[in-house]
Amino acid sequence: MSTTQPHIQQNALSDLLATRDWLLADGATGTTLFNMGLQSGDAPEFWNFEHRDRITALYKGAVDAGSDIFLTNTFGGNASRLKLHNGEGKVHEINKVAAEIAREVADKSGRKVVVAGSVGPTGEIMTPMGSLTHDRAVEMFHEQAEGLKAGGADVLWCETISAGEEFKAAAEAFALADMPWCGTMSFDTAGRTMMGLTSAELVKLVGKLPNPPIAFGANCGVGASDLLRTVLGFGAAGPEQPIIAKGNAGIPKYVEGHIHYDGTPDLMADYACLARDSGATIIGGCCGTTPDHLRAMRAALESRPEADAPTLEAIVAGLGGFSSVSDGTDSAGPVRAPRRGRKRS
Repeated sequence: MSTTQPHIQQNALSDLLATRDWLLADGATGTTLFNMGLQSGDAPEFWNFEHRDRITALYKGAVDAGSDIFLTNTFGGNASRLKLHNGEGKVHEINKVAAEIAREVADKSGRKVVVAGSVGPTGEIMTPMGSLTHDRAVEMFHEQAEGLKAGGADVLWCETISAGEEFKAAAEAFALADMPWCGTMSFDTAGRTMMGLTSAELVKLVGKLPNPPIAFGANCGVGASDLLRTVLGFGAAGPEQPIIAKGNAGIPKYVEGHIHYDGTPDLMADYACLARDSGATIIGGCCGTTPDHLRAMRAALESRPEADAPTLEAIVAGLGGFSSVSDGTDSAGPVRAPRRGRKRS
């Protein structure tokens, strides 16, 4: 395993972080593309070729709503996931084109906007529980990273990871690509990732990486309340890097054959300010978060004064109850709790 530090270089995200107290990230890629006509089971990454205008609109929607950072349409752009659609031979091309479209949108925005190359999980289980080796994971992440780099991405953005081993493989791959990066995990199983990591354990992992991220945090998960409890867990563990919070816009509901998220723009505005007060520096949305949500989040962050970190009770009162009694940082087991508290619809 390589322990070589990447060449330290100036990058757009670090420059922006040095001048701002908070940055607004983007919202949901999948939700937006489904609203544009993407069908369940289709690979959204192919739209980078087939519907360049719609991908441009996806990116522009976030930028026009006030996002300082937006992610490329490459979440499933690794060889393992693209193989399901016979696209494993187009990894570099798919990622390069997605980043090129994003670069064009960012450069036309008239302000400094960071293009973050989205890198999702491989979809495979790593050894010894599964068959994916460390070296193969590094190879896949590196291939994707080089495509995003060639297309003009400012940083790489590894997201929705559940296994520490996969996080480490991504970090090593990004060092090989000589690219700065950010990383988020999804804490969707009673306050832990699917593979059992707690917020405190992610902070410990990040602190030991030879190639640490510029910023790290949580995305997706169960709902905004759970995610903010995770953010508070990060802060309690004393991380050195800025914290990222990208929570879902409410809770998913199945309505007339489609998944809808019940979080309103007003709710996400409250979430954004609670995330900032909880210690997050980069704040965005995940599933269900539209440009309307982002506009409300930006307006709230700009107009509402900072406050002390919220209590768990305050988070419940503002956003709704937690999905479990514990987030795992107290060594308690994953016991689910009844939902409680007020929740806006």
